[in-house]
Amino acid sequence: MASVSATSLTFQPSFNFSTRTIQGSYRTSSFGAVSVEWTRRSFPSLKSSRFRICAIQAKPETVQKVSQIVRKQLALPPESELTPETKFSALGADSLDTVEIVMGLEEEFDLNIEDDNSENITTIQEAADLIEKLVQKKAEA
Repeated sequence: MASVSATSLTFQPSFNFSTRTIQGSYRTSSFGAVSVEWTRRSFPSLKSSRFRICAIQAKPETVQKVSQIVRKQLALPPESELTPETKFSALGADSLDTVEIVMGLEEEFDLNIEDDNSENITTIQEAADLIEKLVQKKAEA
């Protein structure tokens, strides 16, 4: 008869954001089980003056051009409604269609969109924001 002994380790990390603290602990056993417990004392507010998010918002003209390219590449009728939040998948686009949309964007805006960036494009707004970012970066270079 074999005997099995269980050992466990407990860690108690603590993350400090200014005066705000998040504490937690997780425990592992020799059987590979992990349990995690987090206690939220307080969390940094997004309204904090020390925390700022910088994101590039696309111009309406860029969103309009992207919508036209998507409409053309997917052969959508003129009456179909496209909003910035419209997902390519909701329009019936597959991965090949998305590649063709990206190629159309590259041609229209005279840009090179890296594969890493193109994989993250799922909506018209995301595509337009990426275009604005790349155009700005190209202008700075």
